[in-house]
Amino acid sequence: MSSIDIKLPSAEDLLKTLAQKLQPLLQPNTALVGIQSGGVWLMQRLLILLEKDIAANATEHGTLDVSFYRDDYEQRGLKAENRPSQIPFDVENKHIILIDDVFYTGRTTRAAMNELFDYGRPASITLVALVNRGGRELPIAPQITAADITLEHSQNLQLIQNTDGHLSLELKSLTLQPSSGSTQA
Repeated sequence: MSSIDIKLPSAEDLLKTLAQKLQPLLQPNTALVGIQSGGVWLMQRLLILLEKDIAANATEHGTLDVSFYRDDYEQRGLKAENRPSQIPFDVENKHIILIDDVFYTGRTTRAAMNELFDYGRPASITLVALVNRGGRELPIAPQITAADITLEHSQNLQLIQNTDGHLSLELKSLTLQPSSGSTQA
């Protein structure tokens, strides 16, 4: 199946679905943490969509840039838009809701959990992803998704934030080098 054959859902509709699924998890002693960059975009929008529940439960929030924690850091290097992590609350015994845009291999999530534990030991971590695209390589999976879309390894699904702040999904075909064997996560 080529990328032309795949009809992608509306990221805005998926965001609303994600907010509905996330709402029951917002309890006292819960914090939202977005993974740069798409997870942070989602979190910022969820803060608005779930404003009343977040205020009622005093839900705190922060951001992670896991670039230095990735197991493929030497291959990928730093992104041009690298931003420092900001966790302005005590992680110790907090129920963390970790937000990512597209779940693929699990390596980004593993890196995020490693970084979170540098801040303290959370009571729990729940992984939320807008889309699970298949291709898991580690025993890590999102507990909450708005959509599951099976893609080929040669396809890359990205969340895009438009200049007006609206979100959209974009699918691209990757040119894989026969000798590289590496994948994007």
